[in-house]
Amino acid sequence: MKIMLLGLVAGVGFGAATSLANALSSPYGGLGAPLVGTVWGGGAKVLSLLMDAGWSWAALAVAVGWLAGTGIRGALAGALTLTGATVAYYVTDAFVWDAGGGMAVWLVVGLPFGLVLGAVGAAIRRPGLIGLLAALTVPVGAAVQMVVMPPRPHLTLTPAIVLAEVIVWTAAVLGACWGVYRFRAERRAVAVGQ
Repeated sequence: MKIMLLGLVAGVGFGAATSLANALSSPYGGLGAPLVGTVWGGGAKVLSLLMDAGWSWAALAVAVGWLAGTGIRGALAGALTLTGATVAYYVTDAFVWDAGGGMAVWLVVGLPFGLVLGAVGAAIRRPGLIGLLAALTVPVGAAVQMVVMPPRPHLTLTPAIVLAEVIVWTAAVLGACWGVYRFRAERRAVAVGQ
């Protein structure tokens, strides 16, 4: 039960922080306009590019599923996390942008994806190929998103965009290396034990 509450709190915090980072990074909103051209504005842009990406929302659900420990609890925790994140994102958007709409669609999408991603997170604990594939889900997903839909809101590359891309690629490579290392270490331990 604690992990469900933790997942909900993490989701709410992540969703609200993502909306706030978007508002602070935009030169068109009341919060972001004063930050244009400042270090704070650039930092908000990097955070916005990192947090408002599909792979980062997926990583949140996978991480909470991993913490939950079992398939069913992981799946439920992942779904609850994405539901909380979606509601908090749109509620925060309503306050900082006076925007609305879209929440119902993302709740319908987020619920099944949250179930699957939470179960994937729980499967990371499993030994063997299943654990390896689960551990590679977020790094591979981030890499695919970087190729198919990189975080480039406009044609001009800015330092914030370059930094965000470097962070994502670095994290994807490190995450994949960790998954492969863990898999190989388990195989060596089994071979030594036999």
